[in-house]
Amino acid sequence: MAEIIQKDGTWVFDGDALRLTPGRDKNVGLLRRELGELLVPLTALAGISFEQGRKSGRLRLRLRDGADPLLHAAGGRLTEPHDPYQLVVESDRYGVAEYFVDEVRNALLLDQVPPGPLDAYVLPGPAVPLSVSAGDGVASFDGERVRLEWKWQAEDAKSAAGPRTLPLADILAVEWQPTVGLENGHLRFTVRGAPSKVPPKYDPNAVELWGFKKDPLMALVAAAVQARLPHPSAPAALEKAGPAGAAAPAPAPAAEHDHDALLRRLRELGELHRSGVLTDEEFNLAKQAVLKRL
Repeated sequence: MAEIIQKDGTWVFDGDALRLTPGRDKNVGLLRRELGELLVPLTALAGISFEQGRKSGRLRLRLRDGADPLLHAAGGRLTEPHDPYQLVVESDRYGVAEYFVDEVRNALLLDQVPPGPLDAYVLPGPAVPLSVSAGDGVASFDGERVRLEWKWQAEDAKSAAGPRTLPLADILAVEWQPTVGLENGHLRFTVRGAPSKVPPKYDPNAVELWGFKKDPLMALVAAAVQARLPHPSAPAALEKAGPAGAAAPAPAPAAEHDHDALLRRLRELGELHRSGVLTDEEFNLAKQAVLKRL
């Protein structure tokens, strides 16, 4: 087992998965604190690196494309304080960080984990229910429906229509655009039968995020919804998509298997293998069976 403990957080690798726990330091981003502890199976990783600096370094995990609904929803727009796959390392722990990198890289080689994209999410996304207040509205998601409620600052076009309830079956896509400088961002849902090209400020299926408020938490709502929509690279989704890559007419049902239970099973298999209860062949067969269900 490899472990590195820093003010920015704690990373632990047991040979099968990495457990990422955000620290309590004031510099830890709000999104990381709200997201909480993450369990990342080895099969989700494309690589790991460590960059040294004069005063501090940085550990970075690189996930395979399509492994995490949060990264898909964020589209590479998460800034460093909020990225859960980065860890600030103090200079006196550079040796520990390098050892940690070697352990993970060796495991990737031994398990022959391919670096290519996935056609199913390996991480479950943020836990539900959740509710986030930002910009001109409040977005809530219980796993089956999204509810949008408007603040007094919302435009009349939204306030007059009242709260919106969007069943998951009617949602074709979700888009999160963070604020940049003083430029506003948004959380927007593409809804079946209600295409809209109006600005988020007037769109009843969008929450406008104000540029002077650096609040990234709407990304969690986007990720939780994205985790329950058809994976963009899933064979079924590609077959149903139109010639221009249009969204499928109906989303696939939610995954049958609980990701947390499957990840616990992976850890149990690893412990049985290390203790000698399972042979190498038995362990590999059992592990592949679990990975196919993830």
